[in-house]
Amino acid sequence: MGVNAKTYTGDCLNLLMDMPPESVDLIYVDPPFFTQKVHSSVTRDGSQAFSFRDIWINDNSYADFVYQRIARMHDVLSGTGSIFFHCDKSASHIVRLILDSVFSTENFRSEIVWHFKRWSNSKKGLLSAHQTIFFYSKTDDFKFNTFYQEYSPSTNIDQIMQKRVRDDRNKSVYARTDDGAVISNGSKKGVPLSDVWEIPFLNPKAKERVGYPTQKPVRLLNQIIKLATDEGDVVLDPFCGSGTTLVAAQLLKRHSIGIDISSEAIKLTKDRLQDPIVTSSVLLEKGAKAYRQYAKDASKHLVGIDYLPVHRNKGIDGLLKQEVNNLPAFVRVQRDCEALHETIAAIKKSTKDKGACCLVVIATLNDFPDQGSDRHSSSDVLVIPSTALSLSAHLGGDPNGGRPQRPEAAYLDI
Repeated sequence: MGVNAKTYTGDCLNLLMDMPPESVDLIYVDPPFFTQKVHSSVTRDGSQAFSFRDIWINDNSYADFVYQRIARMHDVLSGTGSIFFHCDKSASHIVRLILDSVFSTENFRSEIVWHFKRWSNSKKGLLSAHQTIFFYSKTDDFKFNTFYQEYSPSTNIDQIMQKRVRDDRNKSVYARTDDGAVISNGSKKGVPLSDVWEIPFLNPKAKERVGYPTQKPVRLLNQIIKLATDEGDVVLDPFCGSGTTLVAAQLLKRHSIGIDISSEAIKLTKDRLQDPIVTSSVLLEKGAKAYRQYAKDASKHLVGIDYLPVHRNKGIDGLLKQEVNNLPAFVRVQRDCEALHETIAAIKKSTKDKGACCLVVIATLNDFPDQGSDRHSSSDVLVIPSTALSLSAHLGGDPNGGRPQRPEAAYLDI
């Protein structure tokens, strides 16, 4: 099925005036957030810069700007349509009151929390890791497609498969037949999608990133569009920016309309529609466990140590939370069938480009050097025997079949 993507340059208030009433099925609004900043960014190759002002005289001027446009959006939205208004803490309190006024509190459906991981900063206070999307319908008869998520690991699946009823004391119990057999609760599809969405923020190297400030991921718009529309419906984005909404709509076989006051943004939108790109996400496709790629055997030798596991790095197992000599300290545990000099070489290789740091190796095999070894002369790597190795040596045993030792920490340069 062919779909149309129309773009217009100008103030959406004026362009909305020319649109027929009840002509769109979904509106996604991602306007200026009342941040009182100028937002700017450049393309990855540095060839083009994009920016927009988000500075207002006061909250009343911002509220008036939003109200006028929301009122007209209400007119062009179909009776079965919905609006998703994207904002953050800067003006969510203002936006919510306006939406209640225009769409009425009875048509408020959800306050969606888009949760994502962000890079830390030095600002005093809690790190901002979410934005808000207000979901309103125009009427009670709104289009909505239910989606399901997997049950959480703590859910007892076998129990939810059993039907429950209320007994004489109004207590929830398993339903049973007259002969005592458990009654099935039927097939399960999972848990209906909640109002907290964990969708990764676009990182600087994401393939779909085009250098437009405040660009949203296609996956976020995919979820909104699939929830509230069907194929062939019309999606409107009156502040389309880089065109993410139109790209998502096109890939999902929806018609779309994009409006932006910036001609550069409209040109960028048209370019993206010619070559739509969606960044793949290991986090979404495989889950957070896919990132937990550090040696499980190593963790048992780090019990009691205050450290952060390092994932997806073959030479480092952890980063100590406390610095050593005012330097970050990386840790690696010696592997089975790995000579100590190989363990040291691995951590050195992985930290070669990390600047000044301390290196700590946990020795687990009985190739720990003698105390008289001349290799103690360097302070390059701190080698510490594991608890199991130390205990075995002090008890006179040797798990590796060698002579018993009483190993102590040593600085080695191998």
